[in-house]
Amino acid sequence: MEFIELAKKRYSSRKYLNKKIEKDEIYKVLEAGRIAPSAVNFQPWQFIVIEDEANLKKLWETYDREWIKEAPVLIIICGDHKKSWKRKKDGKDHCDIDAAIAADHITLQATELGLATCWVCNFDKDKCSEILKLPENIEPIVILPLGYPADEVDVNRHEKLRKKIDEVVSWEVFQKA
Repeated sequence: MEFIELAKKRYSSRKYLNKKIEKDEIYKVLEAGRIAPSAVNFQPWQFIVIEDEANLKKLWETYDREWIKEAPVLIIICGDHKKSWKRKKDGKDHCDIDAAIAADHITLQATELGLATCWVCNFDKDKCSEILKLPENIEPIVILPLGYPADEVDVNRHEKLRKKIDEVVSWEVFQKA
C-alpha cells in the first residue's frame, strides 16, 4: 500500500469488535512507536499497554465515553519530561511533540494491520497518573484504544472534511511587518 493510501485509511474508530488482539500484533504497533523520530533522539516516551479487564475498568474512569469500553486494549502513551529535549533559547519542551510522533506511528501501523485506533486526549490526566502510579516527571499524553474496527470509514472523507491544500500551504510568503 502506498503511504498516502494508508494515511487516508486511518481514522478515529469509536466501535470495536469483541475480539482479542494477538500479542505479536500489539508488539508490531509498539515497535512502530519505538522507532519513531524524536528531538535529539532522546526518545522520551513510555508505552503502557492495558488489556486486563480489571485494569481497563480503572482506566475507563479517566474518560467519560461509553465507546472506549469496547476496545480490548488501551495504550497509554506517556512522556518523560526529565528525558525530553528542551530548546535552549526559550525552554520549549518537545515531550508532547515526540510522544505525538510515536502515537502517529502506532496508529498508522495499526491501520496497516487492520486494527483501529482513536486519539483520546480529553481524559483526566491526574486520575490516569494516579491509577498508573506514575512519577511526577512521567505525563500521560494520549490514550489510544486499539482493536478490530466494528465500523467502516469512507476513504474519500478527506475531500469533504479536510481543508484544501492551498488553505494550509504557503510558498515562501512572508508577512509584512
